[in-house]
Amino acid sequence: MPDLSGLNPAQSDAVKTLSGPLLVLAGAGTGKTRVITYRMVNLIANGIQAHRILSVTFTNKAAKEMRQRTMQLLSRRTQSTPVVTTFHAWCVRVLREDIEFLGYPKMFTIYDRSDQESAARRTLRDIRVGEKSMKPGDLINRISRWKMSGITADRAGDHVESDFDYLASMAYRRYQQLLRASGAVDFDDLLLLTARLFESSEAILQKHQSRFDHVQIDEYQDTNGVQFALMAHLVSGHRNICVVGDDDQSIYGWRGAEVEHILNFGGHFPGTKTVRLENNYRCTDQIIRLANHLVRHNHNRHDKKLIAHKCQGAPVRMLAFNDETAESEHVVGEIEYLVSELGVQPGNVVILFRTNEQPRLFETEMRRLNVPYRLFGGQSFFDRKEIRDILSYLKVVANPADESSLLRIINTPARGIGTSTTEKLVALAVQQGVSLWKVIPDAAQTGIIPARALAAATAFRQLLTRYRAEMMQQPRQLAEIARRLLTEIDYDSEIKRQYKDESQQDQRRAVIEDLVNSMAQYVERESRPSLIGFLETTSLLDRDEDPNEQENTNQVSLMTLHSAKGLEFPRVYLVGMEENLLPHKRSVESGLEKDISEERRLAYVGVTRAMDHLTLTRAKTRMKWGKRRESMASRFLFEMQSEPGAQLHEQHIGDDERDEDEDVNAPF
Repeated sequence: MPDLSGLNPAQSDAVKTLSGPLLVLAGAGTGKTRVITYRMVNLIANGIQAHRILSVTFTNKAAKEMRQRTMQLLSRRTQSTPVVTTFHAWCVRVLREDIEFLGYPKMFTIYDRSDQESAARRTLRDIRVGEKSMKPGDLINRISRWKMSGITADRAGDHVESDFDYLASMAYRRYQQLLRASGAVDFDDLLLLTARLFESSEAILQKHQSRFDHVQIDEYQDTNGVQFALMAHLVSGHRNICVVGDDDQSIYGWRGAEVEHILNFGGHFPGTKTVRLENNYRCTDQIIRLANHLVRHNHNRHDKKLIAHKCQGAPVRMLAFNDETAESEHVVGEIEYLVSELGVQPGNVVILFRTNEQPRLFETEMRRLNVPYRLFGGQSFFDRKEIRDILSYLKVVANPADESSLLRIINTPARGIGTSTTEKLVALAVQQGVSLWKVIPDAAQTGIIPARALAAATAFRQLLTRYRAEMMQQPRQLAEIARRLLTEIDYDSEIKRQYKDESQQDQRRAVIEDLVNSMAQYVERESRPSLIGFLETTSLLDRDEDPNEQENTNQVSLMTLHSAKGLEFPRVYLVGMEENLLPHKRSVESGLEKDISEERRLAYVGVTRAMDHLTLTRAKTRMKWGKRRESMASRFLFEMQSEPGAQLHEQHIGDDERDEDEDVNAPF
């Protein structure tokens, strides 16, 4: 039995509940990861084999933390370990075993966003829909929403609500055909195809059900329809399911999350035991008081409130500025003073905003005052052109049917296979009903491809075939073989063509070196490495994580409220607290209570990121389409102070036009 003396009564109750459906309502800063890890250890202490426990979460970072904490608690008491993973990674395991049942190759490729856009662009071309009618990105987003709701291509026509949906439903079918022909799946397919497997084959479902006696799900409020169906299938035999989450932090409705799953958990699983974690160890009592008052304005929620364990903290401040420039200058100027004069570490400070447009002015000030900062949500390591090119080479080596990747690299670096030749080869492949890869050897008989271009295409195919054999036969030499491939294709010439500045060229070479290094690191840590395994690892990385970037945590963070979930900072500046920013204009104009409720939860998440100091700011005017317009204070500022004892005072900064008799400290 693990030592549970450090747990509070509610945490201990959850950890000791070892069977049946369990709902743990874990408010912000209440120690949910501790409960999940201790509960796994307690299950093992009570005779459950470690490898028969599945614990699922949403990000690699969360899974890694959960895994490390569990292993520290277990020490050397068990030979096996619980399966701690993300939804997508677990689905890949299932599909690698059984996807052939659905007609896909076992060595399928996982398409990322760029691959999807290429496939969507070709889809729209095939069904003769111009980009003025539908952009590839819009099509992908619509298909994604259907997939997250469990709607397959053959059923999308039953869920049409507009002319756009009608076109998208036709494109969805063609898009899936193209992916399947390329032996590829997209991220949403990982979930949807796993659900289809379980629904299509009782034998496959029973095989995967039989592997686990207990299932835990972290961040349950973020599950979409397919994720819910998957877990319901998996536990239908034993009903030993523990879900941990907080309906007050459900902020991902725009990407398919359904807060109803956590609200109605007891209805889905009769006999559910509910445990509420309400003791907050992160925030001061003043911050918690505001958070509780705010979220109480949402009606469709579990009844609960946070209880602060940090008392007598600094007052929460509300600052109003004449405009957005004054807002950014004051906030950054204050941070510069805190860092340079008071010794505050930059990494302890975050500026949170609702939209991606807001940080521009703050960045400008950070640079002007030389304050070290990091903007989250910038270009991903895997979105750089060089990395996309090289990964495309590796994807074609692993899966020659991957047409999206093949088209990207067929003339990169230039090898004499121009656009005209490529289009003829694609047309020939469509005519014969085979992949582009397969049509190249037969193209000579048609006489439609110029001899020089055909020779280049044939040599290119032979080169990749040779490297495919090497990587399959010598998986422990993946990095060295990849390095030789880059030399042989002379990728350096592509860098010199793209970038004339030598320092930029050196930066791009360093990025490529990082990728090759990551291959070597992958081989070091895997007992049975493979090229497809490496590509799978890169596909499943959180897209905002740069695996080779040296983390410099001692920088001021600039991030959206969505990006901040799960994080905490001693000092938080929540800026732009205005109507049409927070809550966002789309939610205000929709007129739907559920949209405003999600915006309110987003504000709640922002407030509860603050450990010790919280500053809320707004601009009284803001530039919109070249004209300065008045802004209204966010309704959430009023709601935070809606109960006796919660009134705070707004400080007006630089308001020269204010009447001399006006009270600077007048409450909202």
